Amino acid sequence: MSSSTNSPAFPNAKPLSSTAIVVNGQAHNGKACRVVDNTGTVPMHELQQLLAQLINEKRFGLSGRSLSGDTRIRIGEPDFTHMQIGDTLYRFILFRYEARIEAF
Repeated sequence: MSSSTNSPAFPNAKPLSSTAIVVNGQAHNGKACRVVDNTGTVPMHELQQLLAQLINEKRFGLSGRSLSGDTRIRIGEPDFTHMQIGDTLYRFILFRYEARIEAF
């Protein structure tokens, strides 16, 4: 996954759609977390499996990373990558306690 320097603006620039599907859970540290399918097209069982996997891998919460060869460590920055579900490619953004699936 890689980081974006414009990350704080992303949630404001890309609000939840009216068709968004939200699956809530509890992270390894007891805090609320969720997976949001902003496309409204991913099957519920896929979202539930993704949430369980992210929780089991302790991916939610505060983290510090040095990505893309950067010499700086950025605390709490979201990670961006792509994922394929079925035949469709999506953008995947992992915030501190929210994983977002967006159209690619």
